[in-house]
Amino acid sequence: MPDRSSLRGRRALVTGAGRGIGRAAARALAARGADVVLMARSSAELGEVADAIRAGGGRASTVPVDLTDDAALSAAMREAGDADILVNCAGTNRPAPLVQVAARDLDELLALNFRAVFLTTQRFVASLLERGRRGVIVNVTSQMGHVGAPDRSVYCATKHAVEGLTKALAVELAGHGIRVISVAPTFVETAMTGAYLADPRFRESVLAQIPLGRMGTPEEVADVVAFAASPAAELITGSSLLADGGWVAR
Repeated sequence: MPDRSSLRGRRALVTGAGRGIGRAAARALAARGADVVLMARSSAELGEVADAIRAGGGRASTVPVDLTDDAALSAAMREAGDADILVNCAGTNRPAPLVQVAARDLDELLALNFRAVFLTTQRFVASLLERGRRGVIVNVTSQMGHVGAPDRSVYCATKHAVEGLTKALAVELAGHGIRVISVAPTFVETAMTGAYLADPRFRESVLAQIPLGRMGTPEEVADVVAFAASPAAELITGSSLLADGGWVAR
């Protein structure tokens, strides 16, 4: 029987590929045979990921870009070229109580966590439709796209927005053979979460909310992303794959 997890012959764009879950997702896609285009702000970080993929026998190219710069994003999408898979993984968080949220932080989280996802997806879909190609969009969101949490009003709002976008586009694009899925992880130890998780009290409170009793790893989330992008998931669209250790089940 054919290996339905294989991505050979596919080309994938991965945003936020320089570190954390994005880096792991790019490597997971490449390991399954995809030709991967890495997109993020840091050319140095992208180069490290590309070198690691090539060292393992995979194929990778890099397109450094600030996703919140519309002109730069348009140019980067042209440079990246045609693709069959888009993984929207770039994102950030700046926790703060509601009354202390700075307008600048609000604008920057909305710009990267939602607006950039929307515009990147818009350009990717336009290319698929122009070429008459099927495709897959995987939006890496968060368990916080399904629940609420103190000090995360803006982050939760942006992740709920991407979950809503996922459902709307899944319905709109199904007739074109384009699947849209979200992958919603629990807390994962990355550069973004490291400072928060270094606080023993915060770490303990997080673990108390996860029935499995541990946090995830970037590689575990990346495996779910690779599955969602593969032929093995061809019947899945409009769904959120919760890689949350049971957090939302509470």
